[in-house]
Amino acid sequence: MKVQLINGPNINLLGKREPSIYGSSSFDDYFSILEKRYPTIELSSFQSNIEGELINKIQEVGFSHDGIILNAGAYTHTSIAILDAIRAITCPVIEVHISNTQARESYRHHSMIAAGCKGVICGFGLDSYRLALEALLVK
Repeated sequence: MKVQLINGPNINLLGKREPSIYGSSSFDDYFSILEKRYPTIELSSFQSNIEGELINKIQEVGFSHDGIILNAGAYTHTSIAILDAIRAITCPVIEVHISNTQARESYRHHSMIAAGCKGVICGFGLDSYRLALEALLVK
């Protein structure tokens, strides 16, 4: 099984950025934990602050992987282009968020990409990624 984790803007700052919301661990540290916990799954990680690069990665892996776990960051609330990319591919995408977006600012309450995703997981910290991976395993 091959699963691509795709992270959008500012996820590269985890551990430094607003630790009261996002925690004090880096994504790379958490990714290492996932790799150890799921040794039979080929996990890969990609991060970009640039919307077009996220779309390129979705298109690159969306026909060859068994799933994508996508944290599009703030693009979640604005990007019809990412939604279109998700709808264009054949593998399932699960939208994840570290924080509970519904408990935050009102502009974070609507996801432009959720309609193209298999499901949405938010509010469980970095463990949201593990929960998404478990959902892909169930199919």
